[in-house]
Amino acid sequence: QVQVLESGGGLVQAGGSLRLSCTASGSIFSINTMSWYRQGSGKQRELVALLRSGGSANYADFVKGRFTISRDSAKNTVYLQMNSLKPEDTAVYYCYTQARTSYSGADGHYWGQGTQVTVSS
Repeated sequence: QVQVLESGGGLVQAGGSLRLSCTASGSIFSINTMSWYRQGSGKQRELVALLRSGGSANYADFVKGRFTISRDSAKNTVYLQMNSLKPEDTAVYYCYTQARTSYSGADGHYWGQGTQVTVSS
């Protein structure tokens, strides 16, 4: 089994910065992707940023130029550096990973419990 744990959320003023961390642990053979999603109140969950095992990344248009996803592969940890935060970035941020628990196994899909980010105006 794979566990995903996020940290780093909190309250920040508009224009400020936060860094989220996410660590995957457990019986991990390999990780394919690690991603950040967010869900605002009354809204659907949406992709914020995705990082593939090869190092390429994709970002949602609404965070391009402000957020950066990075990783420490040795620690199975991914980070989301969030700069120039806006009130509309307020949401619960979830970490999601596609990982294998064995050489021949299929990718499993694992979510963290989420961390709240609140941006005040």
